[in-house]
Amino acid sequence: MPQWFQHSITVTAPSRGCHLITGDVHKAIAQDLSRIKIGLCHLFVQHTSASLTINENADPDVRRDMEVALNKIVPATWNRDGTFRHTLEGDDDMPGHVKSSLMGVSLTIPIRNGRLALGTWQGIYLNEHRDQGGWGGGHARNIVITLQGMA
Repeated sequence: MPQWFQHSITVTAPSRGCHLITGDVHKAIAQDLSRIKIGLCHLFVQHTSASLTINENADPDVRRDMEVALNKIVPATWNRDGTFRHTLEGDDDMPGHVKSSLMGVSLTIPIRNGRLALGTWQGIYLNEHRDQGGWGGGHARNIVITLQGMA
């Protein structure tokens, strides 16, 4: 019989950039994840200027380099040179929307024998694309995690 579980977590990105959240996700789903032999884990970030991706989990330089590359692909200067019209919310807002669309707001990860079937060096990233906005110590981002599978 198929099993479905759903969890929601809030992760506060301390700053703009790519943040490893594999541990946060695992902590939220560990009990239900262990009950699934084969299935899927779907993650969805409920924001338009953040994204999710899977990338290297070992060297923090990868996270820094990803942020540098994204800023070269979609520079904040486009907000001031006439490229964008949606500019009222700050120089990083519209570039954040574009980066979110490029990177994507959801991930699907296979579940095998009660574990996320990530590769040895793979981790789940929350990519925060804004400097401005947010509340206090960073941007609080809600992520819905849905597990489905067979025991």
